[in-house]
Amino acid sequence: MRRDDAIRLRHMPDAVREARGFTATRSRSDLDFDRMFLLALVKDIEIIGEAASRVSAEARTQFPDIPWQDIVAMRHRLIHGYFDIDLDIVWSTVTYDLSGLAAHLERALESVASFSADAPDPPASQSG
Repeated sequence: MRRDDAIRLRHMPDAVREARGFTATRSRSDLDFDRMFLLALVKDIEIIGEAASRVSAEARTQFPDIPWQDIVAMRHRLIHGYFDIDLDIVWSTVTYDLSGLAAHLERALESVASFSADAPDPPASQSG
């Protein structure tokens, strides 16, 4: 696995935790009246999608339980359809879909950690 893949896989659960934390004491109706709350959730979903889009095809095949295409499609929808966002879908994504995604990402990160631990150290650079 490429180093960049591991970095992206770490960014995704960070944004998941942040979005879920934002909703912990809020309700769906808050999205109707609190634009900052909505924008914060949308931004985290966009980050998750952008990171997913940059994970290599090789790494994606290692974690088939992660719905890569759906994640990237959601990001594209939010970015390109910013003028017509369905607040119910945003709420459902954060409160339901991201909890399942979090579990898959944690397993992926455990795999990445064991992969990194088994990888040989890179050769020391020679100066001269």
